[in-house]
Amino acid sequence: MQQESLPKLKLIENDPWLEPYAEAIEGRHNNALKKEKELIGKKGSLKDFASGYLYYGLHRTRKGWSFREWAPNATAIYLVGDFNGWQTTPEYALHPVKRSHGVWEIEVDEDAIHHGDLYKLKVCWEGGEGERIPSYANRVVQDEQTKIFSAQVWSPEQPYHFHKRIFRAKIDPLMIYECHIGMSQQEEKVGSYTEFREKVLPRVAEAGYNCIQIMAIQEHPYYGSFGYHVSSFFAPSSRFGTPEELKELIDTAHQMGISVIMDIVHSHAVKNENEGLGNFAGDPNQYFYEGGRREHPAWDSLCFDYGKNEVLHFLLSNCKYWMEEFHFDGFRFDGVTSMLYYSHGLGEAFCNYGDYFNGHQDDNAIVYLTLANKLIHEVNSKAITIAEEVSGMPGLAAPIEDGGYGFNYRMAMNIPDYWIKTIKEKVDEDWKPSSLFWEVTNRRADEKTISYAESHDQALVGDKTIIFRLVDADMYWHFQKGDENYTVHRGIALHKMIRLLTASTINGGYLNFMGNEFGHPEWIDFPREGNGWSHKYARRQWDLVDNKNLCYHYLGDFDRAMVHLMRSVKDIQDTPVVEIWHQDGDQVLAYKRKNLIFVFNFNPTRSFADYGFLVSPGSYEVVLNTDAVEFGGNGLSDDSITHFTNFDPAYKKEKKEWLKLYIPARSAVVLKRVKA
Repeated sequence: MQQESLPKLKLIENDPWLEPYAEAIEGRHNNALKKEKELIGKKGSLKDFASGYLYYGLHRTRKGWSFREWAPNATAIYLVGDFNGWQTTPEYALHPVKRSHGVWEIEVDEDAIHHGDLYKLKVCWEGGEGERIPSYANRVVQDEQTKIFSAQVWSPEQPYHFHKRIFRAKIDPLMIYECHIGMSQQEEKVGSYTEFREKVLPRVAEAGYNCIQIMAIQEHPYYGSFGYHVSSFFAPSSRFGTPEELKELIDTAHQMGISVIMDIVHSHAVKNENEGLGNFAGDPNQYFYEGGRREHPAWDSLCFDYGKNEVLHFLLSNCKYWMEEFHFDGFRFDGVTSMLYYSHGLGEAFCNYGDYFNGHQDDNAIVYLTLANKLIHEVNSKAITIAEEVSGMPGLAAPIEDGGYGFNYRMAMNIPDYWIKTIKEKVDEDWKPSSLFWEVTNRRADEKTISYAESHDQALVGDKTIIFRLVDADMYWHFQKGDENYTVHRGIALHKMIRLLTASTINGGYLNFMGNEFGHPEWIDFPREGNGWSHKYARRQWDLVDNKNLCYHYLGDFDRAMVHLMRSVKDIQDTPVVEIWHQDGDQVLAYKRKNLIFVFNFNPTRSFADYGFLVSPGSYEVVLNTDAVEFGGNGLSDDSITHFTNFDPAYKKEKKEWLKLYIPARSAVVLKRVKA
């Protein structure tokens, strides 16, 4: 009797071109399910399993304090700190836990340790010893004089109590404001959680964004790493304030209807041994791969060994910790491409599907990412997970049950690269609407994306923001209202059009980096030896957008109007983007979403009168115009006019009529159908 074949995974059903790789896709899917069973047993769940932060580290108990650490290569471990003069005394010696693989523990009297005490571990191993910060430390601080990092006992008498225990975000669509706490203030200094809550959150709410994505939360020794060289994965960076202040920030955002996700770094770790996990107990491979796979060739960092169950426990517990303890609504996973491939994606072209299934992928990392997404959505079914991934791995943002990896979204990293390439390499007359439209809508039908024109990447030293590429030094001399030159007018016009085309074609969400919406004039350069440790370029100059005598407010006002327009159409991200017309010779593009029509004229010199499009019959009103005077445009159209379609018997069966518009050069307009 012939055995019936199992049904295909939906990922393969949705894309027949994946059929030749069905065995690999099913193998990866089954590997994740198998590993889950291995980790949780017959009756458990990932949510129960990922509770390492409740077991390891320092905790108050009914009798006093308990501390545990995983260090299988250690021969002795001591707690040292303010409470014992930083001496290795017998009463603070940890003891191996019976029938465990390298777990050490100690119990200490209640009066021995106090909130605010500094402490570390003195770890001994065959042939060496060293002071280490506990792997699960939830508070790490740096001494201002010595610059040395230490763990700090964090057990306040009045811990923060959230006003909203459960927050359910309204993300239709998801509009993300990417931000960095430290560089969020006007002053040349490191900003704080409290300052961000008081000064920046209201700006985000007013601008219409319904989600903030916070960078650099996990503790990192070097401020200039932008938070990507993490040392203490369970400690919110103390540079910005206390854990309670971060909780209040998140709680306040929730009360304002704003979701909060964090930029989580599980793709690599800082190499530091004293501050991080680099050589925790004399074993450089306790958390990391062995041999040539241990060090990242481009990032000067260490690569986690996702094949070890203890490492999976550590990272999965980290995901749950930030959600349960701080009420984060999800994560943007950094460096996913680096995790997926043995090559870290370096030097790979990714030209065809075979490049994703050629045996050069790290199956251990694929299992981890799949389980992480499953866990996160077990903790909060409405959680948001986003993959920063450049290779285009199929299934990354497809449901796990369909054979995917379970992310809700993937970053549309092709779009900012395309805008940069276009601005750098093409004169305005060569901007082809057909190419522009294809690029912003080129994505897998079964995976949602986060579209963006630029993120923090394009704002760092060594790169340029869109406004800087368009206007350059003239921003410093001709951004006073009334003193604009041709370069400034061009830059302002294209800045708005680029953002509108990118945001209006989303199939998931849209992202903007803090300050880019109003054309922040300077790159990001964190304090370092090369700039005299200056904070001048590691801040945001909000006074520029607040000054109505400068042109920055035009861009900020337009961005706010655009975001509010997108959010005014329920579930616009799920509606089809239907092309109405493109004419590369004229450089004109038109498309519709639901009852909105978007019309772009990228032509730098030619305006068009009575330019016609076939649309659904009815009357249309202008709801947004990049050329409006209040947005720094020329105001060449009368936006108060209602536009009526014209009947044409040739298109009676198609139920289409002509909508004829005046569309000025280098402008875009959005019209809403108000009456059939």
